[in-house]
Amino acid sequence: MNSARAIELAGRCVRCGFCLDACPTYKLTGVESQSPRGRLRLMVSALNGESDLAADVVASIDACLGCRACETACPSGVLYGAVVEHFRAHIETTGARAKLQRDAKRGLIAGMEMPGLFAQALSAAGRIGRIGRRDVPSMPRPVALALAGDGAAHTLMPDMPDQARVGTLPAFSPALGERRYTVVVLQGCVMRVLYHPTNVATVRVLQRAGCDVVCPSDLGCCGALDLHAGYHESGAAQASDLITILKRTQFDAFVINSAGCGSTIREYGDLLEGDPALHADAAALAAKTRDVSEFLDGIGIPNATGRFDAVVAYHDACHLAHGQGVTAAPRRLLASVPGLTLVPLHEADMCCGSAGTYNLTQPDMARRLLDRKVANIMATGADIVAMGNPGCMAWIARGLKERGSPIRVMHVVEILNEAYCGG
Repeated sequence: MNSARAIELAGRCVRCGFCLDACPTYKLTGVESQSPRGRLRLMVSALNGESDLAADVVASIDACLGCRACETACPSGVLYGAVVEHFRAHIETTGARAKLQRDAKRGLIAGMEMPGLFAQALSAAGRIGRIGRRDVPSMPRPVALALAGDGAAHTLMPDMPDQARVGTLPAFSPALGERRYTVVVLQGCVMRVLYHPTNVATVRVLQRAGCDVVCPSDLGCCGALDLHAGYHESGAAQASDLITILKRTQFDAFVINSAGCGSTIREYGDLLEGDPALHADAAALAAKTRDVSEFLDGIGIPNATGRFDAVVAYHDACHLAHGQGVTAAPRRLLASVPGLTLVPLHEADMCCGSAGTYNLTQPDMARRLLDRKVANIMATGADIVAMGNPGCMAWIARGLKERGSPIRVMHVVEILNEAYCGG
């Protein structure tokens, strides 16, 4: 996307205000520059050359979660997510960001995209936390200041294992019973380190549903973190590599259990629209990409062999509900589990504040959103809160632990694995 296209998309906004109540940052601040329509005006003004790319404009865009709840609410079809990602790339390429913050942010994302390095960093952080006897670990002050500036009074870390390891799925896992489909599963970057058991559960449930499951060992990062943060060139390169690798494999669906990754891959056609060599393949892969809950709900799964006796609330990950429009499928799957009671969660589709690396770069707003989300979860009386995104899982788990709550965080597919595959 170029700036002219971004300005055109932003021009669809009629300033009706439907986005205001949907936007988490506006709901908490009531400030126009913290709303989608306010940010659109700032971005268009800067892209048109009518105003400078001043520090307050950068701060306003940095404070946006990229949750895309405004897109769900917008009656005019403004593709806000595409515009803000283009503008974030504009910020990074114009040198408007301070070098220390730029380098710290880039280093953080690069580290998260390399599972081996990410696991080593988490293990080191766990050892430091134990030495410091911190029950609720926070990011080291110098790193927090580099990422978030003066706003980093106390940068809370998401829930992380003390001894992190990189999990690896088998290259091929055959269907149990009659084969109905062949699917590829993305192991992911963060998922491989923080939630390998969720990946295992994903494969087991897909096998039980009659799928041959393929997990190419050389399938790397999808580019989601880079693209959401404004690193368009590197994100597009990662997408191109992934597409090229998958061209060698025949499959019916590309199944994703991380909402942020799924949302990005489903937009590969738009991302690589200007690449004549890969655009058709990118669009084809996007069309085959499905969230695991959406895919399982669509093909149907056999009757459960067990039960899951628990009261469960469901939290909508932003890039699943708003980025992919998947809200009913996970709830239908949960409601079908014997013994499970599904209870409503107030503001279920409001962002928890994780938003990729947002909780580390915008810690104050992330904390306010986490406290609001945790309070709503605890008010449900649930035993478990289910969701479909690793960032949400780690962030909400930290908030619940901090409150001393016994409520467990689980991925939807982990619950299905317990009920349908015996755990």
